[in-house]
Amino acid sequence: MSEPLIFEKSSAKRKGVSIPKPDCPETNPPDVISKEFLRDDIKGFPEVSEVDTVRHWTRLSQWNFGVDSGFYPLGSCTMKYNPKINEDTARLAGFSKAHPYQSDELSQGALQLMYELEGFLCEISGMDTVTLQPAAGAHGELCGMLMIAQYFKEKGKPRKKVIIPDTAHGTNPASSHLAGFSVVSIKEENGGVITPDVVAAAMDEDTAALMLTNPNTLGLFELNIKEIADIVHKKGGFIYCDGANLNALMGIAKLGEMGVDVIQFNLHKTFSTPHGGGGPGSGPVGVEKSLEPFLPKPRIIKKGKRFSLDYNRPKSIGRLKAFYGNFAIMLRAYSYIRAMGADGLKKASEMAVLNANYIKEKLKGHYYLPYDQTCMHESVFSDKLQAESDVHTLDIAKRLIDYGFHPPTIYFPLIVPGAIMIEPTETETKEVLDEFIGAMIKIAKEAKDNPDIVKNAPHTTRVSRLDEARAARSPVLRWKG
Repeated sequence: MSEPLIFEKSSAKRKGVSIPKPDCPETNPPDVISKEFLRDDIKGFPEVSEVDTVRHWTRLSQWNFGVDSGFYPLGSCTMKYNPKINEDTARLAGFSKAHPYQSDELSQGALQLMYELEGFLCEISGMDTVTLQPAAGAHGELCGMLMIAQYFKEKGKPRKKVIIPDTAHGTNPASSHLAGFSVVSIKEENGGVITPDVVAAAMDEDTAALMLTNPNTLGLFELNIKEIADIVHKKGGFIYCDGANLNALMGIAKLGEMGVDVIQFNLHKTFSTPHGGGGPGSGPVGVEKSLEPFLPKPRIIKKGKRFSLDYNRPKSIGRLKAFYGNFAIMLRAYSYIRAMGADGLKKASEMAVLNANYIKEKLKGHYYLPYDQTCMHESVFSDKLQAESDVHTLDIAKRLIDYGFHPPTIYFPLIVPGAIMIEPTETETKEVLDEFIGAMIKIAKEAKDNPDIVKNAPHTTRVSRLDEARAARSPVLRWKG
C-alpha cells in the first residue's frame, strides 16, 4: 500500500528491455523536435527493471476497484457485470479493423449488424424506428429534444416549454435548454410518482413535451403514465422517456405501448459495457413515426440484400456524431441481445427487480426508507436515522470501502436528503447480496455505538479522507520531483 512513484523506484543503468544497437546515428531530441513540444519538467525516464515495472503497475491496479473486483451497487449507472464474450466479439478483426471511410460495399457486415440492432431496440421498446448515432445517454436526450423542436418548427408553430418532473434524471433540464426550450418543473406526490392532475395543470399548447424518467430516479414505476400521455397528446405535445433505467423493464413492458413518443437507450448501461471511467457510451434514440423524418443523418437502409447509408434526408436535424456513433459499443449490445434472447432479457429484468426489493426489505428499519413500496431496479434510502449520531451519507459510503464494497450512488436523487441509492442489478448472487446487507447493517450499528469509526473511514485504503473540494478545484496532475 506504500508503493512509491515510478520515478522514485528509478536507479541509473537499470533496464527493463534489451534492444539492439541502432544502425543509424543517434540524434538529440532538440535537433528534430521543435522546442515548444519538448518537456523540461521531467528529466529522462524512469530506469527500472522489468520485474519492478510489472510489480509497480500490478500494485497500483490493486488499489483500484472495478466490477471484476467486487459488488458495484452503483444506482442510476447500472454498473453491472457484463459477459466477457461481448468484449471478444468487439475485438473480432473484421469489426475492430474496419475503417470508417470504407465504402458501403466493404462494410456490409457492419451495416447489417447496426440495421438489425435498430430492429431489436424497436422490438424491445415498442418504438417505430431507431437511430444509433448519439454517443451517450445525454447525447440521446439532446437528439430527441432537437427532433421535437424541429417537428414544431416544420409545422410553423414552434413551442417553447418542456415539463420535467423532479424525479427525472439530472441531465434532462440541460438537454432541454440546449435544444432551445425553457423548463417547467413539477413535483412528485407523496407516492413518489407524478400524478395526472399535476401534469394537466402544467400542460398547455406552448409545451412541446413532458420529459420523464420511467422507472424514475426513486426506483418507482410511473403508474399513471398512460393517463399522463393522453393529457400531453391532447394538447399536441410529445412524451419523452429517459430510458437509462430500462434494465428494469426490458422484456416485461414496452414503453411505446404506454404512449411514449421518444426514448433514448443507454446501451452502455443496460445492454453491456459498464461506462465507469467516463465512457465510451452509446445512446440510440427511438421515435414514433411522426418524428422519423427528423432523425439524424445518415440512416441505414436496406434494398434487397444490400445495406447502405442514406444521406438524402431534407428534414433531418443533421449529423450528431462523426461517422455513425460508437460502433464497438453497438457490437457489445448486439452480442448481448443475441446471446440473451427475449427470454433472457426478461429474466435479467426480473432478477434486477427481485434483487433490489430483497435489499430494500432487509435494510428497512436499519436505514430510513422514504418511499416504502415495491421498487423496480433500485431502492433509495437516506441517512436520517444515522444523522442522529452525526453520521451522514458520505461517512456510510466511505465505511463501506473498509468492508470491500464500492459505495452506491449518494446524495441523488436530490429530492431525498442524504440519499443512498442502491442498485444491485441482476448478475449478483444471493450470497453477495447478503454480504453487502450484512456490511450495511454493521455500519448502522457502528453509527449508533461507535460513530467515530464511521466518521473517520475508510481505514484500510492507501489514503483516507481527502479534501474533495480542493481535489476537484486544484488537482495535481503532474509529478514534481
